[in-house]
Amino acid sequence: MTEPRYHINLFWSSEDDCWIADVPDLKPCSAHGDTREEAIRNIQDAIEGWLAVAKDRGFPIPEAKYRPAIYAVRAA
Repeated sequence: MTEPRYHINLFWSSEDDCWIADVPDLKPCSAHGDTREEAIRNIQDAIEGWLAVAKDRGFPIPEAKYRPAIYAVRAA
C-alpha cells in the first residue's frame, strides 16, 4: 500500500507571527514554523505521528480526499 498523499494548507498567520500548515483530512493535524520550509518539515512529522497513533489505536486511516474549492469548481 502506498502512503496517502494528503493536501497541506500552508499560510502565514499574523496573529501567531509564523507559518501554519494543516492537513484537512487529518483532524486535528497542524504544525507551524518560522519559515515555509520549516512548517512543511514540521507538518510531515505531524502527519507521520498522526498516522502512527491512529494505527496503534486501531483507528481508520482517512483517504486523501480534500481538494481546495478552486479545484472543485473545475470538476463541476
